[in-house]
Amino acid sequence: MGIFDVLRSQAIDVIEWTDNSSNTIVHKYDMNGKEIMMGAQLTVRESQVAIFVNEGQLADVFQPGRYELQTSNMPIMTKLKAWKFGFNSPFKADVYFINTRQFLDLKWGTANPVMMRDAEFGMIRLRAFGNYAFRVVDPESLLRECFGTAKTYTVEDIEGQIKRTVVSSLSDAIAESKIPALDIAANYDELANYALQAVNPKLVGLGVQLTAFTIENVSLPEEVEKAMDRRTSMGVVGDLNKYTQYQAAEALRESANNPSGMAGAGVGMGAGVAMGQAFASAMAANQAPAAPAAPAAAAGGFCVSCGQPLPAGARFCPSCGQKQATDAVCPACGNPVPAGSRFCPNCGQKM
Repeated sequence: MGIFDVLRSQAIDVIEWTDNSSNTIVHKYDMNGKEIMMGAQLTVRESQVAIFVNEGQLADVFQPGRYELQTSNMPIMTKLKAWKFGFNSPFKADVYFINTRQFLDLKWGTANPVMMRDAEFGMIRLRAFGNYAFRVVDPESLLRECFGTAKTYTVEDIEGQIKRTVVSSLSDAIAESKIPALDIAANYDELANYALQAVNPKLVGLGVQLTAFTIENVSLPEEVEKAMDRRTSMGVVGDLNKYTQYQAAEALRESANNPSGMAGAGVGMGAGVAMGQAFASAMAANQAPAAPAAPAAAAGGFCVSCGQPLPAGARFCPSCGQKQATDAVCPACGNPVPAGSRFCPNCGQKM
């Protein structure tokens, strides 16, 4: 075996990475103590980027495709290594594969309640949760700012920073939107879009970008939820008078069907009487007001012809001229009263 064969056996001539995980963002290619052969085949798959690092300095970046490593397609490495034209010996370098696909269905939530000033309820605390998706858009910034020298970098390593940024931006979005607490549920999409636009500028320095952001739920304080339930109940009930009548009728029916023996019957009867009174009151309140009573008759009674009031002792009606009966006239109902009667035979009025 010649010396060149020995050198080739200690060099790498194929460089590629197959991602078998679902959360690896950066993978450092394992050289296993070998060097890279000039002319080696580099395969970069879709949703991947390969970056060569020479002694801690970022060098050439390779987008998806198949490459034969030469000085012509590694200009930065050639400059850093001071290679002369035609260099074809093995060399040392670190190769990192960055996953640029979307990482989906990641969860976020508020670890502590978010304080919010509401126009109707004053200061309240909100909790929220949802999901988001992100991808690497600037592999070089990610390597400089986040990765370091580890062999792998996963979603778990960066999602904490993303979640904190998301919660902070969402809190600002809710406060600046001035949406009432009772209307937040109807504005999830608007708040999510606002938060998405607010978060991404803060993640530029990390080399990542949110591609989706959704709000699944915003939990209101217990007191606010109770107030919402009361308002909902009032809206369902509608007319309170009709609702009271319905409740009274149901109570009467249940009391009538109570099979609890004599003691229970007594209690049921008492409850039935009370409910009956409530039912009657509700019915009376819901009915139209009665017509006003007829005015009391004047002291002289009423005309037997036209019904108009008569002055006391009048024999003729001043309105129609009708001669009045000689019998007395009841001052209450206006009907004739036989002479000598002490009470009106029609209405009982004392004469």
